[in-house]
Amino acid sequence: MLWIEKYRPQKFNEFVGQEHIVKRVKAFVEQENLPHQLYAGSAGIGKSTLALIVARTLFGEGWKQNFLELNASDSRGIDVIRNEVKDFARTRSINTRIPKIIFLDEADALTREAQQALRRTMETYSNTVRFILSCNFISKIIDPIQSRCAVFKFKPMTKEQLTVIVKDIEKKEKLKIEKKAFDAIYEISAGDVRRAENILQSCASVNKNINYELIYEIVSAAQPKEIKEILDVAIKGDFITARKKLLTTMLKHSMSGLEIIKQIQKEIWNLNIEDQTKVHLIDKCGEIEFRMVEGSDEFVQLEALLANFIRK
Repeated sequence: MLWIEKYRPQKFNEFVGQEHIVKRVKAFVEQENLPHQLYAGSAGIGKSTLALIVARTLFGEGWKQNFLELNASDSRGIDVIRNEVKDFARTRSINTRIPKIIFLDEADALTREAQQALRRTMETYSNTVRFILSCNFISKIIDPIQSRCAVFKFKPMTKEQLTVIVKDIEKKEKLKIEKKAFDAIYEISAGDVRRAENILQSCASVNKNINYELIYEIVSAAQPKEIKEILDVAIKGDFITARKKLLTTMLKHSMSGLEIIKQIQKEIWNLNIEDQTKVHLIDKCGEIEFRMVEGSDEFVQLEALLANFIRK
């Protein structure tokens, strides 16, 4: 069983982080007076989990009969609103007077036409259904929908909050995680609980004693010290050695150019150079990443970036 399901919180008091949001949502649920809601924030920070907790708390054992979950990125067009959503919305709740709940995950993937149809559906069936929408980018949700929802903006998980979750899993799964490994998990997951739990599960299948090196091996990422070593050599003016080390690191960890440039960008701030130079190099990282996304040769662009470190 995937740990992301095994350790998904089932109740409000099990939810870690987002206290300001959980408190408000819990108040709506206790009053059984739920408005349409819009959850916005990055991936893996509890949006879907909170929607499921709301449904379970409101409807109890029969929550699945009164709850419809759809991933809008699977069906982006207007048909999903006209068919699946309307069919579910037009009937009343089973064994309760509380309106049904439709949870639209990744709602920012819906086309504008689909969002306009959704807006009309939210108005037409307001007596029988409530909508919970989740999105990564709230700017992609049209204003008429935003104005009909109570908007909750989720914050990224802090290191302390993620550590609480990881330590709970460590205890329940009888793992042994070294101190530096906690830092690595947070660094790689960037506060994404889903990714952190997947990393832990992958590591645990190899070894119950989880260390810093194992984590970077499992995720096929270069350790920060490897990237810093490449950049330090480049700054000293040894382009050939820096280029060779860069290629060796990419091949060793099977990394793409986009993956390694993100790590380079993070390590620039740890270099022993002037702040103005760091700003210039960060700017070059952005330019090189854009060229890669547009289809330029990755290694040629990375060589160009190394050249900028030497010309600093």
